[in-house]
Amino acid sequence: MTTTMIVFASIAILFHLTAFALESLLFMRPVVYRRFQSKNEEEAKAARLFAFNQGFYNLFLATGCLVGMIVWLQGMSMVGATLVVYTCAFMVGCALVLLYTSTRMWRPALYQGLPPAIVLGLYFF
Repeated sequence: MTTTMIVFASIAILFHLTAFALESLLFMRPVVYRRFQSKNEEEAKAARLFAFNQGFYNLFLATGCLVGMIVWLQGMSMVGATLVVYTCAFMVGCALVLLYTSTRMWRPALYQGLPPAIVLGLYFF
């Protein structure tokens, strides 16, 4: 695993941990739910369960990538690479779905998908 891969995998992990915190722990704060395009508390309450669940997807992706990096760096390169590649591919796929769903969400999709896409590019090329 190269230093550049570690850097971009770490950025991807941090993004997904932040998303977990926002979606699962802090979602009902007005500054947070507005970021996720809920206009008021009533809309946020309707989206809260979905956001909570989505946050845990992000937590598990971040955890999988982190464990993969640790295992890879400990010398179990096949297992570690499998975890890192899978979680990064999952992250990129989710970013593409977000972009497909709403092109105005191109910035969040870019933040979510570019770092893991770089990791995949470095791994495969």
